[in-house]
This record gives sequence, structure tokens and C-alpha cells, in this order.
Amino acid sequence: MPAIRHLLTINAPPERIYKALTEEDGLQSWWTVGAKTRPNVGSKATFDFGSHFHNEMRIDDLRPVDRVVWTCVDGDEEWIGTHYSFELTRVPGGTELRFAHTNWQGETDFFATCSYNWAYYLSSLKEYCEKGEGRPYTGN
Repeated sequence: MPAIRHLLTINAPPERIYKALTEEDGLQSWWTVGAKTRPNVGSKATFDFGSHFHNEMRIDDLRPVDRVVWTCVDGDEEWIGTHYSFELTRVPGGTELRFAHTNWQGETDFFATCSYNWAYYLSSLKEYCEKGEGRPYTGN
């Protein structure tokens, strides 16, 4: 099955990145101001992008400073059933982040758009963790 994968190095400790991936104010600072979550395995997180897009993720795995895994349970039909993993590895000078959005049913135009958007938002995550200011979706 097709998958979106990105690898980047962030000049910040894994603890900071983990918080940005699991805490509501962190997710609101780099992905969307419409993020609502509680960092508990089995709980649901919602991500709203105004009237354009809404998705709900089940939090499947949280390993502090190491790993975050979600499954989409509601939202765009092409996202439902897909999995998201953020793997963190401490490296000299920062953290290596391996991101994967897997279990896609096909390489559609939406798949290609999402790959581009993930690159944009992972860059926003990097900026947020390194400089304190990301580029989340704000509705503007």
C-alpha cells in the first residue's frame, strides 16, 4: 500500500518535539489552531481546518520522547483507516524525526496533495521546535 514518508533533523531535544506532537497547545502551534487532544492512549484527537477539512484520530501509542502513533477514525474517506507514526531518535545536535502516513488505498491526487502538505507542516513543526514559532493553519 502507498505511504507518505518524510525524514528530517530538528535542532531541538526529543522532549520538546514529543510535547509538540502530543500536547494541545503544541499541535495548535505547528499544525492547526483547531487541534483538540488529550495525550492518552485510546483517546481521540480532532484536527479542524475550518470548513475545508476535519479529521479525528485515535491515539494508539505514546512512548515519551520516542514515538507517537495515531489511526484516523473519522474525516476524509481516503484518510479513514490510515496510520500516522512519528519516530524520534536523539542525534548529535538534535533529533531525527521519521514520519510515516501509511495504509493508503492508492496514489490519488489527494495522496499527492497530502504528501506536499505534510512536508509543509513538518517544516512548521521544525520551526516551532527550533525557533518557538510555527506556521499552523489559522483559517486565513
